[in-house]
Amino acid sequence: MSHGVRTQVAVTPQANEDIRRLDAATKNAVGDFVRRLRADRSNRALRLTLLREAGGNGRLFLAALDGSRMGLLLETEENRFSLLAVRVGPSAREELARLTVEINTVSGGVELVDQSEVSANVVAMPVRPEPGPEPATAPEKPSAAETPTVPSDTGAAASATAPATLPVPLFAPYEDEELVGLGVIASLLPALRRITDSRQLDAVLGHNLPGLTREVLLALHDGMEPSEVRRFITAPWRADEEVDPRDWARAARRPVSQVSTEDAAVLDALGDGFDAWRLFLHPEQHRLATASFKGSAKVTGGPGTGKTVVALHRVRHLVARLPPGQTRPVLLTTYNTNLAADLKERLHQLGGDALVRRVDVKSVDQLARDVVEQHPSSVLGTPLGDEEAMALWHRVCTEAGVFDFDADFLDSEFKHVILAQGCGTERLYLRAERRGRGVLQRAGRRQVWELVAKYRAILDGPPRRTTYALIANEAARIEERRMAKAAEQARYKEEHGGLDLIHREAGSGMWLKPRYRHVVVDEAQDLSASHWRMLRAMVVPGPNDIFLVGDAHQRIYAHQVVLGRLGISTPGRASRRLTLNYRTTREILSSAHGLVHGESFDDLDDGADTLDGYRSVLTGLAPQYWRAPDWETEMRAVATLLKERHERYGTPYSAMAVSVTDKAAVTQLAYTLACEPFLIPASEIGREGPRDTDTVRIGTMHRFKGLEFQRVFLAGVSEGLVPHQRIEAFRLSNPDRYRQEEQRARSLLFVAATRARDELIVSWHGRSSRYLPRHADRDAGLATSLLAGDGPRRVRTQPEGCDVSGTRVPGTPSWLTARARPSASSGSACASGWCAGR
Repeated sequence: MSHGVRTQVAVTPQANEDIRRLDAATKNAVGDFVRRLRADRSNRALRLTLLREAGGNGRLFLAALDGSRMGLLLETEENRFSLLAVRVGPSAREELARLTVEINTVSGGVELVDQSEVSANVVAMPVRPEPGPEPATAPEKPSAAETPTVPSDTGAAASATAPATLPVPLFAPYEDEELVGLGVIASLLPALRRITDSRQLDAVLGHNLPGLTREVLLALHDGMEPSEVRRFITAPWRADEEVDPRDWARAARRPVSQVSTEDAAVLDALGDGFDAWRLFLHPEQHRLATASFKGSAKVTGGPGTGKTVVALHRVRHLVARLPPGQTRPVLLTTYNTNLAADLKERLHQLGGDALVRRVDVKSVDQLARDVVEQHPSSVLGTPLGDEEAMALWHRVCTEAGVFDFDADFLDSEFKHVILAQGCGTERLYLRAERRGRGVLQRAGRRQVWELVAKYRAILDGPPRRTTYALIANEAARIEERRMAKAAEQARYKEEHGGLDLIHREAGSGMWLKPRYRHVVVDEAQDLSASHWRMLRAMVVPGPNDIFLVGDAHQRIYAHQVVLGRLGISTPGRASRRLTLNYRTTREILSSAHGLVHGESFDDLDDGADTLDGYRSVLTGLAPQYWRAPDWETEMRAVATLLKERHERYGTPYSAMAVSVTDKAAVTQLAYTLACEPFLIPASEIGREGPRDTDTVRIGTMHRFKGLEFQRVFLAGVSEGLVPHQRIEAFRLSNPDRYRQEEQRARSLLFVAATRARDELIVSWHGRSSRYLPRHADRDAGLATSLLAGDGPRRVRTQPEGCDVSGTRVPGTPSWLTARARPSASSGSACASGWCAGR
């Protein structure tokens, strides 16, 4: 009986992108071919034809998949193939045969480009005449972004009449060696030298180019200096060892050359609706997810940079290295319940039941509550909600006749000073550090302590109540005692020759062990000091103990901590930052960046963090602005825009969301949408996240945390609401608190704005928020123009006068296409117009 020759098949990122764009029948044909090739490469029905030798240890094959469908494969070792590309149609063979395949000398990955197809999108330039004598002083070298451009259809005419005004290639300032050194695929250079305007560049980028090449070209075109490109883009892509451009076997095995190393995952990738994040990681993401650290590790990065994806793949990596068993030695936790539920679902998508059964996935508050409930001596009261806790502080102040402190201040002081530093007595509180919280004299501290004592007395009285902060603090105390006892027992055991010590405890021997071997934390910026004390005590300090991801720019709960002081140290290469956004378009990102530009943010420790290098390779329309005379008109205008996008452009209601400033506005807007003439189904984003229904989602900015939508509306972004006018009371009386409240408000708006994938619409009534760009009022459309009598008037989703790329057509009003393309003359946020202040 003969056995088939089993073969390993990897799919490259570019081939995966080809497959993603195919129709279902072609995807099935590709999947069937891969299955048959895996089962037996000697099967003659596969119709593999040698195309040419690739040089070194590589050979290129053409494969007839089915009918007019063909694939290009690279064989690098015996019975090991990489699928490089897929083409469909009568010219499929010719298209695949002319592809240039090479090894990128920076990333070491296998890449390809269709030079003839790319060149067809670039207008060939006439030869420039030799310049005449010039003054001794040479002109300064311009950047690509500063290079003047001329529409391609006028270039030839201009050359005939005025040679001096010939269009200058966009990438003329950069030598070939410099571009290749940054990571641009060498075979693309001839076409790049003929690109003279942004439309030609967009056409080239519209092809399935290698990822590193795309990132470098966009960054240079946007004005990023080569040194910054090298730091933020090239360095994360760079291979860990020297690249041999003829070693195809090594190149094909690098993670950058394959969307998955597992055959089952390869086959799944060929199906419809498969999420790319499950298969392909950016080289820097892959490096972080699979690295071995001496202790804890920290990953920061702006919204949409894939921090959560890295955390999920990190969990899978840690579980894969566990010994067999039925326990759950890995903890995956985050700030709230709905985010934890989403993490568990995505973890299941990544690895199925086998992965999920080895991982404890819980919100950090649920974890703390479980710890307290399981402890025999703890008595857990009913937790108060945030509003109930604020009301209780008001009651305490009223009953004590003390009105020098507001409820927000008292609640924050209690959580972030008294509980965070374990101030169990007034004496400890009087000595506690209050960095960044303003000056509070000794007499004021005594007064605060008295109010805290009354607050806790009311909670302890019947009926017994508590807060999530107190639960976290109690859980931290329990876990710290548990860890201390486990460490003491371990020392005793070592001193006595490793004897079994279960007899020293009345309970289970499990009490002698830490709860977890590894802890992975998402949205780390929103955890309090009590949370971190609890987590630190749940895992023994050592290799790969705690892995956390977060972004201080998205901190919306004022839980600023210094991790190093809590026993979580992430020095040097244990702290890394992601800079490539995978969710939001460049236009939206450029605008949103200005919301936090100029603010100082920590790095979740005692260092500083910035958004330097933060970028996107996605393109789209610029944000739109609408102003209304009052809230009622603004709500009706938002309803009109929502209805237009659904009925005229087919956007599902569930793909759109409206962020408002408070719960009252949620109710009011939902009512407006439900009434005539709109009749738009809407639902509130609650604590558990959005319900899975075809409705427009409405929620406060806090509820938008961790979510994303195709189109996002930010409503009510008015002065006095964003930020709320109540913070003005602190401008002179407490400048430190005023700065903190301002930063929180900016971060909240930043989080909401970066939930948008394709379109961001900002509206306000009265005066616009001072956080919006200077040009917002000038360029905004009138909300009243959207309404005809009591009903909506047809409006455009695509700004009038724009083509599909958002490019302005001459002669149209400026507000319709404002900022359709962000300025590329500077990498700063001010170039986008979203500057701090007015």
